[in-house]
Amino acid sequence: MSAAASGDERSTVNETLAAATRSWGIPSTATTMFDFAYTEGREQLLRLYDKGTRRQWIGSDRLDWDLEVDPERPVGMPDEIHPLFGTEWWEKMTEAERNEAHRHLEAWRFSQFMHGEQGALICTAKIVQTVPDIDSKFYAATQVIDEARHVEVYSRYLHEKVQLVYPLNANLASLLDDTIQDSRWDMTYLGMQVLIEGLALAAFGVIRNMATEPLGKALNAYVMQDEARHVMFGRLALRDYYPQLTQAERDEREEFCVDACYRMRDRFLGEEVWERLGLPAEVAEYVEHSELQRTFRSYLFTRIVPILRDIGLWGPKIRKAFTDMDVIGFADSDIDAEMANDEQAAEEYDQKHMAHLRAVAETP
Repeated sequence: MSAAASGDERSTVNETLAAATRSWGIPSTATTMFDFAYTEGREQLLRLYDKGTRRQWIGSDRLDWDLEVDPERPVGMPDEIHPLFGTEWWEKMTEAERNEAHRHLEAWRFSQFMHGEQGALICTAKIVQTVPDIDSKFYAATQVIDEARHVEVYSRYLHEKVQLVYPLNANLASLLDDTIQDSRWDMTYLGMQVLIEGLALAAFGVIRNMATEPLGKALNAYVMQDEARHVMFGRLALRDYYPQLTQAERDEREEFCVDACYRMRDRFLGEEVWERLGLPAEVAEYVEHSELQRTFRSYLFTRIVPILRDIGLWGPKIRKAFTDMDVIGFADSDIDAEMANDEQAAEEYDQKHMAHLRAVAETP
């Protein structure tokens, strides 16, 4: 589905998802690859694999699920960053209605995280099957369990704490559909490891940095620690592979990225939320063009832009798209420093959690 996809095409995706109340099937073909060069792995990828095996965690142990979460104000985001704050619609709401607006927005946002993580679970399992290199298979195997854990903890947070779940958004669904159907192993990396997970990292970071509810903050911090490794995995593999492609092959991948980035930008408008709350149609148009939403949508590309440049997909089409989106300035961002910060933030949460556990144990 292109960035300019027709309303009929989007309606078809919505109808398909609405019908799939329990499951959704995507047909795909893939060649299963064996690699018998067991001792020829790349040092960087093997180090990442080693880190992935050592950084496994258990959701029921690492997160304090006994913490109470107010289902009316989950995550504890301030009013000022709600897309409707300060509008005529916000001013007309009662306090209960504002709480409901927060609850639905966070339920929708966390639901897309959960669905996206299941997409990552499926894509990474496919990478194990299709990637030709044994070192990539090793690391992807660690990511499979990471993604299963992420689906688990987001599902538990939504079902037990927020008590509200939204279906898969059509824009995310169309991107997952394209990524999973493509039989080429590098397109699975590009769609999931770079684009979807790169954008998710930025969205997780907003919650980790601005939320006031400790369980939601910690959950996102721990998921980000894993995702930083996942994105690095995609960078390492594609940075080695893309110089081997022809210019026409790289152009095709850049066109996919441009289309995907427009869809991902549009993914976070939340039309489903405003409709569910019974707000008028002009709310969606206001949110799309509001200064707050433009800033948030731009921030979502802080990881994607420098990564695409790093792996060598930096032709005229992709630079023009990022210029049009006003995110080209992120090209010079220090992505390694951002990833290091993600690791450090999770470690700080661990230190706080362990200090809390010691304090509880020492209480007479």
